[in-house]
Amino acid sequence: MTAGMVPAMSRLWFDTEFIDDGRRIELLSIGVVRDDGATYYAEPIEADREAVNPWVRENVLPKLCGPQKARHEIAADLVAFAGANPEWWAYYADYDWVALCQLFGPMVDLPSGWPMFCRDLEQLAVDLGIDIESSVPPSGQHHALADAEWTRAAWDFCQSVKLGSESVL
Repeated sequence: MTAGMVPAMSRLWFDTEFIDDGRRIELLSIGVVRDDGATYYAEPIEADREAVNPWVRENVLPKLCGPQKARHEIAADLVAFAGANPEWWAYYADYDWVALCQLFGPMVDLPSGWPMFCRDLEQLAVDLGIDIESSVPPSGQHHALADAEWTRAAWDFCQSVKLGSESVL
């Protein structure tokens, strides 16, 4: 974790890698970038890496690099890193948000002040008429921190498009 003072409200971009077998979503790694540039990355030690499908085995497992921590430690780290009033962003956010929330148990157990939803970069891009992957080509795919950093860069691009279109009006 890259340290620094956490502002009262922080915007965070994150990504996860996970096991999805149609019945469960199990976190393999999480990467987060905070609006001040600080980063966080961890992998739950409890993850059942033997339960992954062939695609995850080939594309994700080789990129896992630690540190490994207990799920409760990752949850505590995220509370300290995100602060009391975070705004969460992810790309195709649905499963990522579930994987993050499950660190705390049921959704009603999310930390006080945290939203029960995540903002989705793809929805923002569609609303702006942007093909985000063509505009900001991904790099380092399937490593949670690299993907979180790309999500931040893509969000920045969307904001520049949004500001540009507002100045035309």
